[in-house]
Amino acid sequence: MENLCYKVKTPLRIDGRLDEEAWRKAPWSPRFVDVVGGTPALYDSRAAVLWDERNLYVGFWAEEPFPVATIERRDGYLWFENDLEVFIDGIDTYYEFQISARNTVYEVFYIWKDAYEKGGWITRPEFDVIRNDARVFGGNHDRQGCHFWTGDHPRGNRWAFLNWDFPGMRSAVHVDGPINDPHTPAKGWFAEIAFPWSGMKDLAGGRTIPPEEGDEWRIFLGRYNNLAINGGHTSVGWAWDPVGSDDNHRPEAFTTFRFTKRFAEDR
Repeated sequence: MENLCYKVKTPLRIDGRLDEEAWRKAPWSPRFVDVVGGTPALYDSRAAVLWDERNLYVGFWAEEPFPVATIERRDGYLWFENDLEVFIDGIDTYYEFQISARNTVYEVFYIWKDAYEKGGWITRPEFDVIRNDARVFGGNHDRQGCHFWTGDHPRGNRWAFLNWDFPGMRSAVHVDGPINDPHTPAKGWFAEIAFPWSGMKDLAGGRTIPPEEGDEWRIFLGRYNNLAINGGHTSVGWAWDPVGSDDNHRPEAFTTFRFTKRFAEDR
């Protein structure tokens, strides 16, 4: 199935409500599926992607009867609670974004080590691995068994810059009900994010920004939840498309979006 990313006629308000005409007419994802096996998610989770000359826009709806979000510190480890996630593939780089129901944000910029020197990243102060205390990262499996230190991705390790913030990124959430209240049910929450194209130069991978008609980008849109089950907690991951692994740091498996200059409002 082709995933088209439609343009919007006027810039979107980033208020987390997703009530503008462009969002109503955007092609929304089907119900998210399990990231490993592709079975339908327990809670309804959906996403849509739009754009204009200034921004890439991402919208989420997450059904959640008891939203939990206590982490307030920026770049706190949101996946230990519940979050929505956006990964943007930059071919030799990729970017990870997480957001909670209280609009706390976590961001990391990754550069594959096999491209770090030949791509010229090594000469740029903002990607100096010592000055920026970059971490070596091998994916979610880099501390397991025979994959210890290196992970199991064919490209091997990547440099992870935890201090990198997407220039000009804006986000907002709207919770339909109470938050951090285990006794009063909610319906869920919305998230809305604007990623300026001006901040995408290190993710373009030679592509034109803003994109041209027919350009394709790979983007992971997912959700991670901790479910209270049988007296314990179980972590689950759901996404627009499965990646076939509990390691979602696999850009080749991200959902492919083709950009069109047709307007969402005209659909």
